[in-house]
Amino acid sequence: MNFSAIRKLVRRSLLLLPVLLVTALWAASPDELATLRKADIAADTEPQRMPEIENKDIKRARNYPMQPPTIPHKIDNYTVNLNANKCLSCHDRTLTEQSQAPMVSVTHFMNRDGNFLAQVSPRRYFCNQCHVPQVEAQPLVGNDFQDVDSLLSKPE
Repeated sequence: MNFSAIRKLVRRSLLLLPVLLVTALWAASPDELATLRKADIAADTEPQRMPEIENKDIKRARNYPMQPPTIPHKIDNYTVNLNANKCLSCHDRTLTEQSQAPMVSVTHFMNRDGNFLAQVSPRRYFCNQCHVPQVEAQPLVGNDFQDVDSLLSKPE
């Protein structure tokens, strides 16, 4: 057999592989069919409820310098798109006196060249790129994260 004949044979085999796999799955009885996570497909389990969004309006501590603050309130149905930004109806520098919300950071008024603008920079306009609301839920996986202050205070 020459090299091109071997290549044709391999190509045909690769084309048949999905067909064989589907046929094998179809031929299996429903009792044998399972997902990759080994759970029975037929099992009718109740999914976990979505946790509630925190709505406390309390500032959270930050774990490292320059960490974006989390959003301490619900933002359901907030419009943040090219034409409107609901967040700025309270956090804009001209509206913080009435709303008592913290003003967006001065870094949000800088363009990429370091020049300050009169309005929020377009590159900082979409708040949910960095800022996220929090939920009242237990962590799904373990975490051994330590903030910078606890690392600095550890004896060497």
